[in-house]
Amino acid sequence: MSGNVTSLFRSTAAHSPSMAALARESGEAAGAGPVDFCIPCNPYFPTPAMFDEMAGRLRDIITYYPSSADTITAELCSLLQLPPQCVAMGNGSTELITWIDHLLVRESLAVPVPTFGRWTDQPMETGKRVDMFPLQEAGGFALDLARYGEFVRARGTRAVVVCNPNNPDGGYLHKQALVQFMDAMADRDLVVVDESFLEFADAEAEPSVVQEAMLRPNVVVLRSLGKNFGLHGIRFGYLVANPALAGRVRAMLPKWNLNSFAEYVVFMLRDHGPEYARSLHQVRRDRLEMAAQLSALPGLTVYPSQGNFLFVRLPVGAEGTAVRDRMLTEHRVLVRECGNKIGSSSRFLRLVVRPQGDVRRLVSGLEQVLYGAGRDAAVPGPATGTGYSSGTAAVDRLMYETNGSGMRAITAQTAGAGAPGLAAAPSPGTGTGVPLPAAVPGPQPVPYPGPVPVPHPAPVPHPAPVPQPAPAPVPAPAAAAAYPPPFGPTPPGVPARGGLTAAQVRGTDGLESVPATGWPNAAGMGRAG
Repeated sequence: MSGNVTSLFRSTAAHSPSMAALARESGEAAGAGPVDFCIPCNPYFPTPAMFDEMAGRLRDIITYYPSSADTITAELCSLLQLPPQCVAMGNGSTELITWIDHLLVRESLAVPVPTFGRWTDQPMETGKRVDMFPLQEAGGFALDLARYGEFVRARGTRAVVVCNPNNPDGGYLHKQALVQFMDAMADRDLVVVDESFLEFADAEAEPSVVQEAMLRPNVVVLRSLGKNFGLHGIRFGYLVANPALAGRVRAMLPKWNLNSFAEYVVFMLRDHGPEYARSLHQVRRDRLEMAAQLSALPGLTVYPSQGNFLFVRLPVGAEGTAVRDRMLTEHRVLVRECGNKIGSSSRFLRLVVRPQGDVRRLVSGLEQVLYGAGRDAAVPGPATGTGYSSGTAAVDRLMYETNGSGMRAITAQTAGAGAPGLAAAPSPGTGTGVPLPAAVPGPQPVPYPGPVPVPHPAPVPHPAPVPQPAPAPVPAPAAAAAYPPPFGPTPPGVPARGGLTAAQVRGTDGLESVPATGWPNAAGMGRAG
């Protein structure tokens, strides 16, 4: 591949370059691009027969106008057993995020980081205050809903976002805890639950909160179709809310905001429910096997995930952009380096779950790049030295700019204590924010009691994690209380425990049988008659 290809990554901001841009720069023929571990879509759906069917209708699809969005939405709602008045379909979930920001977010929005970049970038672009709640590496990037709720109240934030599973780490929140959090936030203007990757989860039979959202006055659930159906290029997604909220968004959307490809796919889905269910089942199998193979690489940490991707921390000494560029140019494998995600760093990669043949190629490439012969490896030797605290530079800088004196208070306290790596605090007297939350690790995954599906060497030992108390219950709506004093960023030398998928943590392989017929309803894994 041309050296110009890797320069595309340096010219992008919060996202990766498109596959079309990579193909143009590389000069490769269509379909001859790299093995894609970057774009998180379903590799098993649509089936080859479905693609052939769409190809046979290509002329008609691209020649004529689509039906109205109402017609396409009605068909999707019939399929998912949802009332059309509670649904708005958009040209991709990002269109809906844009309208949510314009119509429903008044002045401020809270979001855990790292997460999908549009949840931080979109409201900042329209002048809103974005209160970023840092997910801690020492806690495996788990979101503590109780502390997040306290943070929202202390900051006085009016709108709240939760991504479940979260992108890029795949962290999952159980439905009951999330419903309790929604009720605790009943006095906020808006609660958004982004379920873009929930179809790939296997932690619960019906993990979605769409049914609960329709009954609440301030909750919106966002869902993706492109990711689940493996069709990012079509650009379609939908939101579910009570009729008043959904109607406000739907009224602002253009009549033909959905294209003819989106219409064709939605109307062909009714006949392909079993294939779709099997595709999700296979992705979950692949996630287990891929996690096991990656965990065998020395010094590589694999975090538990319920998405169709795995968040991995590179060994000490490896730098993500160099690994990404070498994987692309030397092995023709495209990976997602996460240094441009707020709250992450270039020490982390997000790797999409793919079939085992592709995974073997990924693992082989990583072995050569990280530890390869000739000692031109990205990792100069065995992982020695201190642990790593992720994303402090990027997230501290951006939260310093948006979170007011909260970040200044943390910086001042840490600098006064002589902590390494942080600059002295600026002069006091500006901002009126509330201090950011302490870096309290969330619950740690427990070791998997049974054998790992794919045998692999024992992982490199890490220092024992610091014991943590059990998380507090989600608070009920109440007057804002003073937030506990900050304790500083994630302490060095406290690594996250990883290497197990959520299914392994539960002590099962998560591979229940797939019904032969039926279509998954909107609640997730339940089956529509």
